[in-house]
Amino acid sequence: MRPIVALVLLALATTTSAAKAPGLSVKTGESWVFAIQAGQPAKARKVAPSTKANKGQVIVTVRSMMGTTMTISSNNSVAYTYQAELIGKGKAVPIRSCTLPANGGLAFEHWPQLAEAVRLSNFKVATKDGACP
Repeated sequence: MRPIVALVLLALATTTSAAKAPGLSVKTGESWVFAIQAGQPAKARKVAPSTKANKGQVIVTVRSMMGTTMTISSNNSVAYTYQAELIGKGKAVPIRSCTLPANGGLAFEHWPQLAEAVRLSNFKVATKDGACP
């Protein structure tokens, strides 16, 4: 009986960790500041929308405006590409995102779909500053 309990517990632990997606989910109406470590948002904390990113930080704000609107600014010396997903009704839908410019540059993203949140993950140094796929 004990081996079965151990297998069930192992399966639950594996399922829980696999179900938890990497990255940062920013709910509509929120602003967050974070650093990028190993390609993922780190040291994330909720802030006022007027907050400015310190050196090495990124700030993101998500709003409900004619769908979903996101502003994101990086105070890093390099530009980044990243993955973005719209979260709504329990589902995550991958979406197009533009390059996050370096040195305080601002990226403005808009999607016609209304979302509860936007999840950001998998940041990589961009080969071109300010490009959209």
